[in-house]
Amino acid sequence: MSVDPPLALLAEVTHRCPMRCLYCSNPLALEPASNELDTETWCRVLDQAADLGMLQVHFSGGEPTVRKDLETLIDHASKQGLYGNLITSGVLLDRDRLLRFADVGLEHVQLSFQDTDEGCGDLVGGFKGAHAKKLAVARWIKEAGLALTLNGVIHRHNASRTRDIIELAVDLGAGRLEVASVQYYGWGLKNRAYLMPTIQQLEEVTAVVEDARQRLVGVLAIDYVVPDYYARLPKACMGGWGQRFLNVDPAGRALPCHAAPTIPGMSFDTIFERSLEDIWLRSDAFNRFRGTAWMPEPCASCDHREIDWGGCRCQALALTGDAANVDPVCQRSPYHEDVRSMAESEASAATESFVYRGDPGRTKAQREQKTAGAMGYVQGSDR
Repeated sequence: MSVDPPLALLAEVTHRCPMRCLYCSNPLALEPASNELDTETWCRVLDQAADLGMLQVHFSGGEPTVRKDLETLIDHASKQGLYGNLITSGVLLDRDRLLRFADVGLEHVQLSFQDTDEGCGDLVGGFKGAHAKKLAVARWIKEAGLALTLNGVIHRHNASRTRDIIELAVDLGAGRLEVASVQYYGWGLKNRAYLMPTIQQLEEVTAVVEDARQRLVGVLAIDYVVPDYYARLPKACMGGWGQRFLNVDPAGRALPCHAAPTIPGMSFDTIFERSLEDIWLRSDAFNRFRGTAWMPEPCASCDHREIDWGGCRCQALALTGDAANVDPVCQRSPYHEDVRSMAESEASAATESFVYRGDPGRTKAQREQKTAGAMGYVQGSDR
């Protein structure tokens, strides 16, 4: 099949992060700082991304601002003609550094918010004082002349404040808001029972979003991602496997998505072994689930096969044990009703237990305790 160049490079420059979000989708085993690509190697990756025809680079992590060379990487990407987007929690930023990012060519910042309620937001993020810092960072982003997207992560404990999250995005001058229901990968899968919303909550959130979309036309663009487990059709994960995005992880593995290494029996080439172009076009990993030839029934004959591209392989693995199965959130999957029933059961049970990386489980009775977070804390190999 003919393969177009990827639209964007997802550059996971680090797995280190001062936050411990309960829904973190990064792998359970994080890459330590000692395994991270150095500045020169990342610049070579950016060169190859531009040569391959990519248009965008999304600097991500972990928390990408822990990298002291991030200005250099942004500058290099800009000089290669790549549209630069920073995906950040904001908690390590200061105004001067944001201005430096803008000066060397950064164009857009995607800033995450865990809630509009400071206590709940700090609890879910595992970092005390995060919410107040994010508010300041959002103002600095606008002062620097950068485009701003807010990512409002929705779950059972903040679904009732969806309207407040939308209004916060308007107040902060964001051009776009992602009302992003938690998707259960990585560490988020461990906290699924704590985070899963009820059907009634989902219906209320959907009504709020649809009202806001009509009310705020020309003011705020709103992307809305429902919880997969309640969906009837799967999403085109990453725009389709090997279709639009190429991810390079902190150690230099080229991946179709950041969760792909969870799939057993697959190997992923590194940028030390092959060029990005060679990996994108010819590697087994990128071709394994690309297009439609790999699809089982009912995907192979489905009218949506070139819309959702079979959904999410990592989710199929997590919920059915086989990455090649039909995405179980699809209404035509034999697993669909089981998955939906499980989601409804977990949501109605409303457990108050959760677990941070590296910590024992916590309960509602411990909500008022100080959450983790000192500005110097950074996730490392001991996580």
